[in-house]
Amino acid sequence: MALKVEKIPHVASDVSVTAASLSPYGNSTLPLAVRSRTVNNINGLAMHLLEAGFETEGRPCILLLHGFPELAYSWRKVMLPLAAAGYHVVAPDQRGYGRTTGWDDAYDGDLDSFRIPNLVRDALGLVSALGYRSVAAVIGHDFGSPVAAFCALIRPDVFRSVALMSAPFGGPPPLPFNTAEGPARFVTPTATSVFEDLAKHDRPRKYYQQYYQTREANDNMWRAPQGINAFLRAYYHFKSADWKHNQPFKLTAFTARELAKMPTYYVMDFGKGMAETVADEMPSANEIAACKWLTDDELAVYAAEFGRTGFQGGLQCYRCSGGKYTSELEMFSGRTIDTPACFIAGKSDWGVYQNPGALERMQTVACTR
Repeated sequence: MALKVEKIPHVASDVSVTAASLSPYGNSTLPLAVRSRTVNNINGLAMHLLEAGFETEGRPCILLLHGFPELAYSWRKVMLPLAAAGYHVVAPDQRGYGRTTGWDDAYDGDLDSFRIPNLVRDALGLVSALGYRSVAAVIGHDFGSPVAAFCALIRPDVFRSVALMSAPFGGPPPLPFNTAEGPARFVTPTATSVFEDLAKHDRPRKYYQQYYQTREANDNMWRAPQGINAFLRAYYHFKSADWKHNQPFKLTAFTARELAKMPTYYVMDFGKGMAETVADEMPSANEIAACKWLTDDELAVYAAEFGRTGFQGGLQCYRCSGGKYTSELEMFSGRTIDTPACFIAGKSDWGVYQNPGALERMQTVACTR
């Protein structure tokens, strides 16, 4: 069994010993002008990050926040162009990922540290530790998108513009309104009722975020029967434009009937885990050889990092939804992102539409600029 270093209680000396025992980050696939280092004492973390454009002092900073199952490494191909445009570019392994340590990887451990406001605190702590009062932009992809959005919403003085990728931000959860003289009226079905309807579907299904909250999800992916390398190869292929069936379209509502139209990496067959789901779409040897955006050497970086840590750190964030976690975010109900904002997604990316209505709310309500 691989050593899971995150299970060890960390102090600064432990972090340096752990880092020294690992091979160089990226296994020689990083561009030469991108450096890897660890910054200690970031909201309880020793945060690993990649940097470009650090040689010249006084540059404006850009912060890049990755998604799941990704790493700081995922930004490697855009860091040098951004640095060439005059920025100090910083991409951390977020809490729960890669070589950032100090987080609790136990399913029954400290879940609260993975809630959105604390992830914003992580970003704020890193920016401050690097000597910046503000950054020119915070950019988030996939699960990094809502983190970036709340960075801009909560601290617009620090995060002066925002770019959201793949996952649109429909705004903070609303508070019940005008209920003093009558009960709250819910126009849309609850997530729980939708998940129940999916399970009763003609082809029983389950939403991937529902699955990611289960105890068995981590081991299913970490100990995938096909091996972690093949699991990640199939996962990334299945969600990419290389899988020709990715032809997304707008869904009309958050209902079981509509959600069931999405590919099985989003709305899974009820009896399968993610390992079995993506195995059905494993690319051929010729497809793998033709894949220029993720070579075998690059894939090996992800396989090595997740092979060491498992996936539970990233999965913890998916468990911080509903209940008290939604209630906490209702504190920002009605607040908008008023800094300059943009949204970027691929035409083959179902992430744009998986939360029906979010794209339109982002365009018309959640972001004012």
